[in-house]
Amino acid sequence: MDFVHKVNPFAKREAHGREILIAYRIFAVVTWLVNVIATFNYLANPPHDGKRAGHTIWGQNKHHQTPFALNEVITTIYWVALWLFQVGYLWHLCAPNAAHVNAAANVAGHFIFNNLLQFGFIMLWVRNYFWPAEILLVVNLFNQLTLYLRNSAHPRLIHISAVSGPLSWTLIAIFWDGAAMVHAHTLAARILANVFIWTILLFGAFFLAVFRDYTVGFELSILTAALGVGQFLTKVIAFQWIFAFVIMGTLFFLTLVVAVPGIFGKDVKFGRADNVVSDD
Repeated sequence: MDFVHKVNPFAKREAHGREILIAYRIFAVVTWLVNVIATFNYLANPPHDGKRAGHTIWGQNKHHQTPFALNEVITTIYWVALWLFQVGYLWHLCAPNAAHVNAAANVAGHFIFNNLLQFGFIMLWVRNYFWPAEILLVVNLFNQLTLYLRNSAHPRLIHISAVSGPLSWTLIAIFWDGAAMVHAHTLAARILANVFIWTILLFGAFFLAVFRDYTVGFELSILTAALGVGQFLTKVIAFQWIFAFVIMGTLFFLTLVVAVPGIFGKDVKFGRADNVVSDD
């Protein structure tokens, strides 16, 4: 068991050896760059390999105008903001401060795995391979949930960049890709989408109530706004965009209820007594 713990890249440790830290730093930077470069490339260019005609990332979104099609501007801003936060995470991983390095290293295995899975998802999404893309997203959701539950507290920047930010995006991406996967264009599919969209509210409310994690609430508010705007511009006479904005407003209000008292030094007691987000 000691050997398994020693070689397990996802294990939480009190301290990390020099070789492990070097490996984490190299793989974290390389996989992050691969993911960012591939995403930027396919934002502008469709794939030209393979027998099936592909599209750019947002060309695919327009080609499959499902009940979970997103607004490209808001979603792209979310991605860019998350990447900038992740630059801060990489700085923590390489910083001279031992406490910051150890906190960043404890999530490095999951961060690297997330980068690889997100890269794989983008490669499959633009090539119309929605079923295998959905499998990668579900695996990544379990990767992120495992990280969240096993490492209950992180400095705020690490938490946003490596934990809650990717987790929130992965949940939305599962609906986004899943709707394209099943060709959700019929009335029955839209009715089901009107039901499944409320999963986003339940997911966000759970993390707000149990962990008092306002970062998840705020991130899902932004992504649900992207969904609402995307649906409004796609199909005005529909319930989906109305539900999306109701969910966005509810999550944003609940996020303020949790976050604002903490800013003024007053804690709201929801669920667990300990806040999942460290004040560092």
